[in-house]
Amino acid sequence: MPSLVHHPLDPSSRLVRLMCAEYGVPLDLEEIKPWLREPDFLEVNPAATLPILFTELEQPGVGVLSAVHMVEDLYTPEAVSGLVPPDAGARAEMWRLVEWIIVKLNDEVTRYLIDEKIAKRDQRGATPDPAVLRAAKSNLVEHMLYFNWLLATRAWLAGDTMTLADFALAAHLSSLDYMGDVDWSKAVETRDWYSRMKSRPAFRTLLNDRVVAMPPSPGYADLDF
Repeated sequence: MPSLVHHPLDPSSRLVRLMCAEYGVPLDLEEIKPWLREPDFLEVNPAATLPILFTELEQPGVGVLSAVHMVEDLYTPEAVSGLVPPDAGARAEMWRLVEWIIVKLNDEVTRYLIDEKIAKRDQRGATPDPAVLRAAKSNLVEHMLYFNWLLATRAWLAGDTMTLADFALAAHLSSLDYMGDVDWSKAVETRDWYSRMKSRPAFRTLLNDRVVAMPPSPGYADLDF
């Protein structure tokens, strides 16, 4: 059985978990806190980033792109299409949006909120910086406007079919929603799309995630929110 080194609120780890669940691949999960930079973890990934996917291959999938490609290469079911479109144009649009999410959205929003709200709890005397939280939430508003526009004109994020881009965005928004940072009242199109994503069986394990001493926001696990 493949195993995944992850943190419950790390969106890149959530993306890999969603992909495996969608493809019916069971995972053993090993939870760590990457910001603690433990030696065994750094030995496998000196960049101190998650996830790390171990499979039957000798080489693990280290980091989100490596792990995503490993899942797609090894576990795409033969009976159904995978999350990467066969058409080159559709594939290009999907990767454009995946990059937007795992790079731009993460660098401008998600990683700051996780650092301030989660990682700082392991730093003695550290408290969240209100200025950083305000900036991240302000950036999130701009991102949500863009996602709203996309989803008002398309059935799915990258076009007419569900792709890896939908799973990448759902992974990030699920982490942000857990922490209570998404104002769904100002994101109707994205909320409707996210409700469809949350209703997929692949989402069930994520909606059961809990972080010690930090319960999820109201409505986090509700399909009708």
